[in-house]
Amino acid sequence: MSHSNPVLLAVAAAALLTACGGTRTPRYETGPEADKARARADSVRYPYGRADVDFMSGMIHHHAQAIVMSRWAPTRGASPAVIRLTERIINAQTDEIKMMQTWLGDRNQQVPQVDADGKVTMPAMGEHAGHNMGGAMPMMPGMLSDAQMKELEAARGETFDQFFLLYMIQHHRGAVAMVRTLYATPGAGQDQTMFKFAADVETDQSTEITRMLTMLYESPTPPTQRSPE
Repeated sequence: MSHSNPVLLAVAAAALLTACGGTRTPRYETGPEADKARARADSVRYPYGRADVDFMSGMIHHHAQAIVMSRWAPTRGASPAVIRLTERIINAQTDEIKMMQTWLGDRNQQVPQVDADGKVTMPAMGEHAGHNMGGAMPMMPGMLSDAQMKELEAARGETFDQFFLLYMIQHHRGAVAMVRTLYATPGAGQDQTMFKFAADVETDQSTEITRMLTMLYESPTPPTQRSPE
């Protein structure tokens, strides 16, 4: 009759308990509160600061104006090529606005609201919403002045196409400048979502600038004035 070694039994039991404990799958919570909890956890690993919040808030304003400009195209006699471009801008930037609003809300920051006319409002922070790292929002680089917006709104046909392309090139260049300013700010752009979004903005809008320049100079009467530098 064999006798088991007590020491070996104890080691085997401990190994078994360790193995069983290691196979447990942590419960994955879902819902808005869980999303905020994960955002807070991410913010510890990927810190964000004033420059990041201002970038997201400012880019919401920037995108909102681009969408207003693009929505004018079908009723201003724009060419099919310009209308296709505006449809891409509306679809992409509408989704990006929602993403930026979620990013800000998950971090208890002011969330700019955009109405159907493209007007952006900054609601007051709630009493327990946390510290507002943002502030008054100045005109973002590349955004059109009131006079430029009125000029575009009044244009028709081929003139609208030319103004739209010229002004959207200006607009996109401003967005690219915003990304580069963010990256040049010490400590900014480290948040994982922020970094990917900013990189996408720089790549996508730079590509669209090239496309719009080609459209502009292939038009029946290329502009001799107001041309982008």
